[in-house]
Amino acid sequence: MKTLLFLFVLTCMSVSLHAQPHTVLTYNIRLDNPADGDDAWPKRRDYLAGQIRFYAPEVFGVQEALHHQLTYLADMLPEYAWVGGGRDDGKQAGEYSALFYQKDRFKAISSGTFWLSETPDKPSKGWDAALNRVCTYALLQDKKTKQKTWVFNTHFDHMGKEARKRSAELIVQKSKEFNTDGYPVIVMGDLNAHPDEAPIEVMKNAYTDARDSGAEPPFGPTGTFNGFNFHDPVTRRIDYVFFKGLKVKQYAVLSDSKDCHYPSDHLPVLVRFFE
Repeated sequence: MKTLLFLFVLTCMSVSLHAQPHTVLTYNIRLDNPADGDDAWPKRRDYLAGQIRFYAPEVFGVQEALHHQLTYLADMLPEYAWVGGGRDDGKQAGEYSALFYQKDRFKAISSGTFWLSETPDKPSKGWDAALNRVCTYALLQDKKTKQKTWVFNTHFDHMGKEARKRSAELIVQKSKEFNTDGYPVIVMGDLNAHPDEAPIEVMKNAYTDARDSGAEPPFGPTGTFNGFNFHDPVTRRIDYVFFKGLKVKQYAVLSDSKDCHYPSDHLPVLVRFFE
């Protein structure tokens, strides 16, 4: 009887360990703009870094990050490595859509950045976009399980309606080109589009919206853009996590604040996947 009980406990432990979710997070951290006054980067950066440290996502993507903001996060979160290039030159100029990953758990088999334009291999502005926009990607391999996952992080244009739709189509196309072995795919970012608009329809034709598929109900506000307006409801949803080949345990929009100030003008979206 004791032997059977021992085997039962071991089996439960094995199932529990196997079922532990891994977590991804997408976060428009708001570029460093002194005009933000009390919400300027130097006044909120410590809290933002602490927020990420507390939730400890295995992978997270940031948008609007300038190079010095990335190096600050890298210094504050040394357990992560990151990949990405600035949208103005593919190096350090302009905003990044960078990807961070826990370096003890993952290694990047390959990574890169392409532009959301008709010429994705060089710095460029696409279609009716107001600005250069990029997508950074990585093929991450779990060092323990050897499982590989493609992760894409992006930020669509805020003005170009055609550019947003074409950007979605380009990311779907690129993910198919890269993912010839059929690994799981995660696409995250600030898409500057509401759920009923064309870019989201394009994405949902190829992937699943994490908000729609969790084993548990979504947690937190429906919206993700707060505009630093602490006392107004957050209803505008423009930040997303899409996926293919995985299963979602939990989806949440995190509305943490300190002294009636948010750490960014967007709320981060956190998704826990079953392994």
